[in-house]
Amino acid sequence: MNKRAYNFNAGPAALPLEVLQQAQEQFVDFQGIGMSIMEVSHRSKQYEQVHNETQALLKELLHIPDNYKIMFLQGGASSQFTMIPMNLVGEGQVSSYVHTGSWANKAIKEAKLFSDVHIAASSKEQDFKEIPDLSALELPEQAAYLHITSNETIGGIQYQQFPQTGKVPLIADMSSDILCRPLDVSKFGLIYAGAQKNLGPSGVTIVIAREDLVQESPANLPSMFRYDTHIDNNSLYNTPPVYSIYMVNLVLKWVKEKGGLAEMEQFNQEKTKLIYDVIDQSQGFYRGVAAPADRSIMNLTFTMENEALEKQFIQESQEAGFVGLKGHRSVGGLRASTYNAVPYESCKALQQFMLDFQKKHG
Repeated sequence: MNKRAYNFNAGPAALPLEVLQQAQEQFVDFQGIGMSIMEVSHRSKQYEQVHNETQALLKELLHIPDNYKIMFLQGGASSQFTMIPMNLVGEGQVSSYVHTGSWANKAIKEAKLFSDVHIAASSKEQDFKEIPDLSALELPEQAAYLHITSNETIGGIQYQQFPQTGKVPLIADMSSDILCRPLDVSKFGLIYAGAQKNLGPSGVTIVIAREDLVQESPANLPSMFRYDTHIDNNSLYNTPPVYSIYMVNLVLKWVKEKGGLAEMEQFNQEKTKLIYDVIDQSQGFYRGVAAPADRSIMNLTFTMENEALEKQFIQESQEAGFVGLKGHRSVGGLRASTYNAVPYESCKALQQFMLDFQKKHG
């Protein structure tokens, strides 16, 4: 095999090489059944075992309490922007949101189609470079939930601690940082995540929900948009994204083999420190975007003196085998996404490239 790229894509993103190799070995013949897992019936015992084992692995790694349900859905996190207010906002209630950037804004926009929206806090005035102070958070009595985006992929900010919401359920879009660190699921009413960052390939969305919140959806909702439809049918009401769930299964086993989420957090902190140190010690050649206290360990955002220099950085990095370092089209700049599967060696290589680039162009 040729040398693998230094993959810093924001999503779909790097997958563990060991997982890809195992999937390759089983691609044509899954466990000796003479077929690929993509070819088997989703009602078969072979797939049922993968399906249920994947749920069990999630429960084990995240220490999910027994009164929570796991759903494998489709449509990405974007579909959850709609399903959450459709299912959880009752008559006379409002939905509350913390506005921290692009993805929070998209969730807010969809919620406004189905509910009155209350903005509990926002960092818009800070150009979404930090998480707003939530220490004195006040929620309206009629709030159905408070929604947060735990990690803003585009802006590169991440919650270091989560707000206390009392009796109001806390809901989190964790698409870009789930499994990057330990998590107390019991603090949340619902967590959702598109798989294509830390969980596996695109195609499946994981929803972890407290049972009392989702056991009975409004009667006027179509079947596919009701959480209770998927809970009652163990996410098998319709054909699930079989191969994506199988890949999530392999990734979860990989995380477990690495020691779990505490070890994963330490690993992520060590490798991102390599890059943040270059930024901080560059005397302004590289300029971090996010406030230091709220920096993400998944998406590292930075800029340079001008756009021409950033374009030169992208060009030379691509020539050196780096992929995905261009910032999101909506904000420009530069970004390195260092999800769980991005090796330490890739971050070390980026560190050296950045040092060499500064020496050459500084």
